[in-house]
Parts: sequence; structure tokens; C-alpha cells
Amino acid sequence: QVQLVESGGGLVQPGGSPRLSCAVSGFTFGLYLPSWYRQGPGKEREFVSSMAPIGGHTTYADSVKGRFATSRDNAKNTVFLQMDSLKSEDTAVYYCKVYDTLTGLEYWGQGTQVTVSS
Repeated sequence: QVQLVESGGGLVQPGGSPRLSCAVSGFTFGLYLPSWYRQGPGKEREFVSSMAPIGGHTTYADSVKGRFATSRDNAKNTVFLQMDSLKSEDTAVYYCKVYDTLTGLEYWGQGTQVTVSS
């Protein structure tokens, strides 16, 4: 059974640098494409970042480019989202998603709230 468990959210001051984690279990880690999405209050869910399963090429939304970084630890089956220089507009529920390159199926985590406020 595929399972994604996110952690690392919470209340963060403007300019803070939290790191979100997404622990993945249930299938072969190296064969999926992980990505992060977020949904701010009153907004639709939007793409944040993704990482290619082979080569590790990363893609970012313009709104976070240069401030956020996605990485993965294959040994721990975990994907990370390092967020730096947070702004109030980064307040959102952040979701981890993985795309299984073998089946074409997508799986979502439960989301973790990040609130940027002083």
C-alpha cells in the first residue's frame, strides 16, 4: 500500500527556513516522480516543485524559484522541500505528490500546514 507522510510544517516567522519532509512507502522509490503542491487560504492548489526520477532535474514555480529547493534521500525513501526566505504569501497547506512512472498513478500526502506570521 502506497503511503506518503508529510511533516515539518507549523508556524514560521517571515524570513524563516523550515524544511518539509515526505516519507514514501509502498513502492520502488527510484521509479517515481515526486513533487510538491500547496493550497493557500481561499486559493486553488498550485504546483510548487518537482524532481525527475532519473537525473534529479528540479523544476520550480516562479513564485518560489531561488527560495525553495527540493531534494531526496533514496536510502530513507524521503523527499524534502527546503523553504528559505518565507513570506506571508507562502502560507498554505503543502502537499507531497508522487507519480508512479510504471503505472501512471498519482498519490498524495495528507498535507502539512505552513503558516508564515510574526
